Amino acid sequence: MAASGFEGFEKRLELHFFGDDPVAGVDDMGLRLLDFESLEQILHAVQCTVVSAVGNQFFDAYVLSESSLFVYPNKIIIKTCGTTQLLKSIRPLIHHAANLGLTLSGCRYTRGSFIFPSSQPFPHTSFKEEVIYIEDNLPANLCYRKASVMPSKLPSHSWHVFTASDHQNATRFYTHVPDDLYTVEVCMTELDPVLARKFFQRQGDEKNGDTAGKDMTQISGIDSINPGAIICDFAFDPCGYSMNGIDGDRYSTIHVTPEDGYSYASFECVGSVYEDRDDITKVLKKAVQVFRPATVSVSTTCRREVWGRVARALEPLGLKCRSRVVDEFPAAGSVTFQTFTTRRK
Repeated sequence: MAASGFEGFEKRLELHFFGDDPVAGVDDMGLRLLDFESLEQILHAVQCTVVSAVGNQFFDAYVLSESSLFVYPNKIIIKTCGTTQLLKSIRPLIHHAANLGLTLSGCRYTRGSFIFPSSQPFPHTSFKEEVIYIEDNLPANLCYRKASVMPSKLPSHSWHVFTASDHQNATRFYTHVPDDLYTVEVCMTELDPVLARKFFQRQGDEKNGDTAGKDMTQISGIDSINPGAIICDFAFDPCGYSMNGIDGDRYSTIHVTPEDGYSYASFECVGSVYEDRDDITKVLKKAVQVFRPATVSVSTTCRREVWGRVARALEPLGLKCRSRVVDEFPAAGSVTFQTFTTRRK
């Protein structure tokens, strides 16, 4: 807990691996063979724990005491809020993956601008320190590296991106090998106070985190964002909420810090450019309507243009695009960062 308030803005780390056996590839269990004790050791370094979990034939999803963890055979995504030390997971993750015959091939780290930056511990005291720490802990084969701070017209909202890739992944990018998947990361601040109250537990309510979380999912309308997803949710005492959704090989996740003065909610999902163009528009519109924030920032990571779908989702809700910036990153593709505010601001 920060001295000024709880830090809602998450740090997000995504690591990609390949196996010694090129034939087996991602069809093997890969990283999913990591036992729970090893995961606990990794999370201990980050300073968070698992509170709930769900999985299917494609991947495992964990709700953490501070956000989420997703484990696929060939990649792992950790997203943590508060004063966690996310980047301290890099070295133990590489170590445990090596014991499974897996080698790191790509890294992506992203985050927004902290509400309480002075409360962040090392190595998250500044983006410069974060980049130095990441580079010091990455193997030499990840030689294609780039760090960038993507600004906006809102001084309190900028997007920090670091990527690193080995030669094979960077070559795939520069030769334009098709990749249909994109990642959307949404950060919302100044939530509607009436809607934010839905993420507080009632005084005297003796429901546990799982039961209270299911109630919040239904009352808020989160369960209607993607009705086909299996939802793993959890409510924190006295307030706060997290959920992971799994739908085939796709994940979605929501995290809420509802306190007045620094209210925050995030939504993240994965989509495909070959799907119905209206799909992501509908999903984003539903997710943002749950919170009715005054300010929204959206990062889309893709090798093809999808940022227009974001604007089509948010502008009908009375949110106006204030800025848009695009940058290219080896292996990751194009990152488009957009900020929106209510028209009255």
